[in-house]
Amino acid sequence: TFFLVGFWVDKYPEMVKAIDEAGLEIGTHSNTHPDMAKLSKESVVSELTTSMQKITEITGKEVKVFRPPYGSYNNTLLSTCTELGLTAIQWDVDSLDWKGLDAGAVTQRVMNKAQNGSIILMHNNADHVVESTRLTLDWLTKQGYKVTSVGELIYNDNYTIDANGKKKKN
Repeated sequence: TFFLVGFWVDKYPEMVKAIDEAGLEIGTHSNTHPDMAKLSKESVVSELTTSMQKITEITGKEVKVFRPPYGSYNNTLLSTCTELGLTAIQWDVDSLDWKGLDAGAVTQRVMNKAQNGSIILMHNNADHVVESTRLTLDWLTKQGYKVTSVGELIYNDNYTIDANGKKKKN
């Protein structure tokens, strides 16, 4: 799943189209990449609807998932996402690719932390993202993991949330 920021969509519409045409899920990562937990509800709505509209105009598809910048969220953000038909997600494996780690170090972090159902955070503008993505995907598939979209991992009904905030299928 690619979580795209609106200003990146504006700059690279042909890449958005290519991601979509490759059959990959596209979610929003806001319009301008602010700390969403610090915004008013009105600003949250603007950030999300603007970015969603930009993506939909290119792909013709409804945006259903959202990853908050910096992983920052609050109840206002979550309830607003629900009102807009979005599911806000987090990750459980941070590759730290955004820190400039080489591809081997990024892959090693994933290897040490990945488990069934993991959502792995990687960034399209990381220094070694192409190589680290190839290495990581190769390792995951060799370990027998099925790589899928975030949307396919989400429970939309018949679930409970445990004390750690994790959804469990009933």
